[in-house]
Amino acid sequence: MLKLIKAAAVFTLLCTPAFAQGVAVKESTFWAAEVKSGHLPLAADRIPLDPLIVDLEAKGRSTGIQGGTLRTLVSRSKDIRQMVVYGYARLVGYTSDYSLQPDLLRDVTNEGDRKYTLHLRRGHRWSDGAPFTSADFEYWWKHIANNPDITPSGPPEWMMVDGKMGSVTFPDPETVVFEWAAPNPNFLPLLAQARPPFIYRPAHYLKQFHLDFADPDFLHQEIQSARVKSWAALHNKRDNMYKFDNPDQPTLQPWLNASGKPTSRNLFVRNPYFHRIDTAGTQLPYIDIVEMTVVGSGLIAAKSNAGEVDLQARGLGFRDVAILKKGEVDGDKYRTLLWGNGAASQIAIYPNLNFSDPVWRDVMRDVRFRRALSLGIDRRMINRALYFGMAQEGGMTALAPSPLHDPADLAAWADLDIEQGNQLLDDMGLTERTPNGLRKLPDGRPMEFVIETAGERQDEENALSIITDTWRELGIRLIMRPLNRDIMRNRIYAGNGMAAVWFGWDNGLPRAETSPQYLAPTQQEFFAWPKWGQYYQTMGKNGEAPDMEAPLRLLELEAEWSKISDSKRRSEIWAEMLEIHAQQQFAIGILSGAPQPIVVSKRLRNVPEKATWAYDPGAHFGIHRVDEFYFEDAFMQVSQ
Repeated sequence: MLKLIKAAAVFTLLCTPAFAQGVAVKESTFWAAEVKSGHLPLAADRIPLDPLIVDLEAKGRSTGIQGGTLRTLVSRSKDIRQMVVYGYARLVGYTSDYSLQPDLLRDVTNEGDRKYTLHLRRGHRWSDGAPFTSADFEYWWKHIANNPDITPSGPPEWMMVDGKMGSVTFPDPETVVFEWAAPNPNFLPLLAQARPPFIYRPAHYLKQFHLDFADPDFLHQEIQSARVKSWAALHNKRDNMYKFDNPDQPTLQPWLNASGKPTSRNLFVRNPYFHRIDTAGTQLPYIDIVEMTVVGSGLIAAKSNAGEVDLQARGLGFRDVAILKKGEVDGDKYRTLLWGNGAASQIAIYPNLNFSDPVWRDVMRDVRFRRALSLGIDRRMINRALYFGMAQEGGMTALAPSPLHDPADLAAWADLDIEQGNQLLDDMGLTERTPNGLRKLPDGRPMEFVIETAGERQDEENALSIITDTWRELGIRLIMRPLNRDIMRNRIYAGNGMAAVWFGWDNGLPRAETSPQYLAPTQQEFFAWPKWGQYYQTMGKNGEAPDMEAPLRLLELEAEWSKISDSKRRSEIWAEMLEIHAQQQFAIGILSGAPQPIVVSKRLRNVPEKATWAYDPGAHFGIHRVDEFYFEDAFMQVSQ
């Protein structure tokens, strides 16, 4: 029997319906003991007055039953945050066709992309039973975003449009208004991201750690106990909406953390106040418990093969398909689905244009060098060696299913042509060589190009091994440096890393109405220009201002896109931005569209047979609503 920390507080609705919009709400077997003991209200009293009613039949799915434990694996303890990604409870969220619809919100009123009125669901509650109201948005805005101790950099950069800060007002408990002087079309898509800006916080919980509200003695004790230096550090440590590692912090996600201290076996149990129900009156999620176990990355395929998971994609790659297919036959416990991959490139190399070494930086900023690197890659050999020829060879651009796809962008500088690559490098004046044939930098050093990896994907390292041979024909020695993912990122962000290998853009399936912001130097996460991204994100406080013509043009185009609504012109802007990337080779794409294996228990239902595996937009499994998955033979469980 599973022991749970009982809800910290239970509040009684002033008006609690036995029916939700004509649907009789069924009691959860899992929480039956808590209801019987008086620790929880009835299910009909726990859901909002106007819940989100999901019509599964209209979506081509079957109505499920509650119960069961879903097993999945991650390779790092911090990856329990995937529960927030997979759970995908957002103010507004993407549907399977990538259109936006209200989720946590009852409705949104959009007035010219300048004024957004968010309408909350009446009677909606946090996982501990406290009301979820505009006060939680007000707490975020006034006491977190605009508190210099908690947020020294001030409100997030997306609140600033054309140099002017937007406003947030709170007319009543169920209404929040965001307003700008100029259009901000990125606002709603931002809320639907895999990692959204949490523009609300459980104020009733966090106030006990905030200097403006807390009891001084209690606050002092908590600071000492947490071993932090200030109340703001304590507040930030307790406020982990995305990390999801504080079981005491209430949530709106379908499952809540019930594990207590960090452990290798993490349990997440159904949120008794979750806002979605099906047309039969069953409160979602269907699955009672998610068991997320931390194992070494090299064990994920083997454990999946042994039938020790019910739903798994993270940590699996195309190279694992053979062993997974064999496990299907031997164990008869799971199926292996092959989903499409939504990243713009499966493997991409990012020369760091903000690298701290001035000699290397000048070389990498010469487009001829980046083009030569691309021409020196044998994509066909890599495709055959790693993906049996099933991936799409070419540079990083919008994928073929996108209406913005242009084959010319895919093919730009993507054919293996050692002769042309050498000519480009000669034209740069890099003609002197060492005795063993390596080209020399302008200061005489041998041209040794260091690419840092996160050490997590064998595909990346195998591809780089093949590239090593062909780049040697260009007179360049490729040195691969595996690092911890966080260390690699921090080195790139600080300008200490020369280059990195990673996925391409998360969203390889854009449409004209998709914000092209991630194509412009607006984010440090794009490894080709981290300091330019920092400059944009901090409104000039950190990083460096872009000083190259093409990136500046990308910023101009992104700004123009945000100010217009004409679909034709937006498509033209996208086309120009994609062409700039194709010609400039800021990120050198290698392959895209390699199938992503998805291991699914044969007992698990409502998992799509064909879908796209993408982090953003899509939140991996999130867009397919894991709360709607169920076991056909789910065993009933109760809390204790």
